[in-house]
Amino acid sequence: MDPKIKAWFEARARIIRAIAHATRLFIVSELAKEEKCVCELTDLIGADMSTVSKHLALLKAAGIVRDEKRGTQVYYTLMAPCILDFLNCVGAVLKANATEQLKLAK
Repeated sequence: MDPKIKAWFEARARIIRAIAHATRLFIVSELAKEEKCVCELTDLIGADMSTVSKHLALLKAAGIVRDEKRGTQVYYTLMAPCILDFLNCVGAVLKANATEQLKLAK
């Protein structure tokens, strides 16, 4: 494989790996609604702040979210809301698979 093509696919794989966790998917879906501070996400997720911060750091490193410090709070927003299109596509795959399984069960 051409090194440039390989690098292209590896860059995309890093982004997909960054969202490949239920908690991080939840964070992305919440940030799609509006920006949130770490404390709000911590309450919604029901995890300790350090765990949520680690998930957010991974999403930030992948370029999925950005942060902004305001006073003592850090607020997060989605960098590219188009990631929701990918998540909708995943939902369509799940639906198609379920439909196929129902056909097989009959």
